[in-house]
Amino acid sequence: MKGLKKQRRIQIVVVAAVALALSTALIGYAMRDGINFFRAPSQVAEEPPAATEVFRLGGLVEEGTLVRGQGETVTFSVTDGGASIPVAFTGVLPDLFEEGQGMVGTGSYINGVFQASEILAKHDETYMPKEVMDALKDQGVYQDPNG
Repeated sequence: MKGLKKQRRIQIVVVAAVALALSTALIGYAMRDGINFFRAPSQVAEEPPAATEVFRLGGLVEEGTLVRGQGETVTFSVTDGGASIPVAFTGVLPDLFEEGQGMVGTGSYINGVFQASEILAKHDETYMPKEVMDALKDQGVYQDPNG
């Protein structure tokens, strides 16, 4: 009788371990394309990523660089005070998107231009994404609007 209980416990532990391994593998498989790392313009300039890598780029839209092209294509540069990266985006920009404001884009760095597939802009006067704020602080550009 004791051998049967011990055997049953071992079976339960093995089934639980297999279920845990399987669920971990499924989560990893589902997230393989969903994890995008943040990079500041200085990081991209120092160590350009592969053209196949999708990542997030954030900083301030550089003054005087916003050019609305033919159709829906828009080009501008993003800076963190240390480097400036040209960006091309085809689509509709957020309403609050403008020069001198914070933004985060998702896309790939191809032939020296960040090809953005998505652009996010700040949503009020004081908000700035933490990653962008940290990158600007690292370059000595960020000034806290609250003093």
